[in-house]
Amino acid sequence: MKNSYRAVKVNPTKFGMDQMPFLLMVLPVALFMLLPLVYIFNHAFKPFDELIEYPPRFFVRRPTLVNVYELFQTSTTTGIPVSRYLFNSIVVTIVVVVLSIFLSTITGYALSKLKFHIKGTISKINTLAMMFVGTAVIIPRYIIIEQLGFIDSFYVHIIPVIAIPVGLFLVKQFIDQIPNELLDAAKIDGASSFTIYLKIILPLIKPAIATIAILSFQTVWNNADISATYINTDSLKTFAYYMATLSSSSNVVAGQGMNAVASLIMFLPNLIIFIFLQNKVMSTMVNSGIK
Repeated sequence: MKNSYRAVKVNPTKFGMDQMPFLLMVLPVALFMLLPLVYIFNHAFKPFDELIEYPPRFFVRRPTLVNVYELFQTSTTTGIPVSRYLFNSIVVTIVVVVLSIFLSTITGYALSKLKFHIKGTISKINTLAMMFVGTAVIIPRYIIIEQLGFIDSFYVHIIPVIAIPVGLFLVKQFIDQIPNELLDAAKIDGASSFTIYLKIILPLIKPAIATIAILSFQTVWNNADISATYINTDSLKTFAYYMATLSSSSNVVAGQGMNAVASLIMFLPNLIIFIFLQNKVMSTMVNSGIK
């Protein structure tokens, strides 16, 4: 049986003259929105005298890499190099993104296509979880993490954030649109549930997977609260935490160059991942929305 499921393409692949009026309206807005991005890149490579210049200049006149060298050659008061914080962030982010994708997709497949007794209860719990913001569950989360023995452990960066209720909801809505006949045909051919998940479900929900990747990436990469709340050992803290301490340090003027480069490092991965995955994110919103 041929696959009758096809994701809706939101962005057109070809340019037509009928799009010109919309382009003329959108282009000035897009250029205006690009200004902060251009400023972040210019600001990171400004020498010290241009960083503290008043009034500030938008474009750098004498680009330099001194700020980059200073950032990675500087150690904290405990002797931990900045590269250690960056390494921790990269490892934690990769692990969380992979686990979040696996957990959301396999759970979404089970809730959408498999039959078991507590299926409706799990769906209701997930919907209820979307109603709570992080600050509302700080105390119970801390108690649970402490009882599990994750305080001052690398696991505390991973375990509490791998479940994404919004991601599970989007994935389930996306999988609901896959015809049951397609899965029945695979079962007749002898495919197991896990084989169907790997060979059929995952290839058909790539837009939803991209959405989960962005959500989990931004949640972990930009998160400094876990290091500040649950971690006491500096070598286990992340780059986002270092950014927070750098911005709030007493020697703010002298650290302007390092702060500018650190801000660029924090921002650049978010920009790259969104550029490559934004088309699939738009498709997810269309296919998992109102039917």
